[in-house]
Amino acid sequence: EEHNEQEQRDEHDDEADGHSHEEGELDPHVWLDPMNAKLQMEAIRDGLIQADPQNSAYYRGRFEEYSGRLDALDEAYRSAAEGFSKKEIVVSHKAFGYLCQAYGLEQLAIEGVSSDSEPTPAKMIEITKFIREHEVKVIFFEELASPKVAEAIARETGARTALLNPLEGLTEENLRAGKDYFSVMEENLEALKQALQ
Repeated sequence: EEHNEQEQRDEHDDEADGHSHEEGELDPHVWLDPMNAKLQMEAIRDGLIQADPQNSAYYRGRFEEYSGRLDALDEAYRSAAEGFSKKEIVVSHKAFGYLCQAYGLEQLAIEGVSSDSEPTPAKMIEITKFIREHEVKVIFFEELASPKVAEAIARETGARTALLNPLEGLTEENLRAGKDYFSVMEENLEALKQALQ
């Protein structure tokens, strides 16, 4: 099946939702919107069926199982977001545009999409002002990056830091602990609830 890119919630065109980036950077983290993950899984299903048609019933069954779990995850995020008293999040890097667009949130990132740039003094002032104006209580950092800058801004503003995982890669330790897409996305939802309710 072919899917129009607009089905992926118009991901590349809406600057207000964090999808148009400095220096031509595009946010690759499409899977942070469970409905985009569902489209990706659908494409994988179709590719597997084409390569191995005699096991098509198995691939369709697995898709239906995980498709239902993605629908439930999307509903959990949607339901929680309706009760959030705040919509603004501050993140260590600009990885959460798709998640924010899907659930009506706004991200301000300390660093760009690549997460390997240092914020300028002007950017630090902008972030500090944003945190104070919006009474942001939590600055999110990610597991695979240093929280140093996020912690410095937290000290400056009286906020705390917490983990928000963009699922760029699970460590061996994560996998041994039984973590997967669903468990990490559920942990992300709990972190957002604690920050925004």
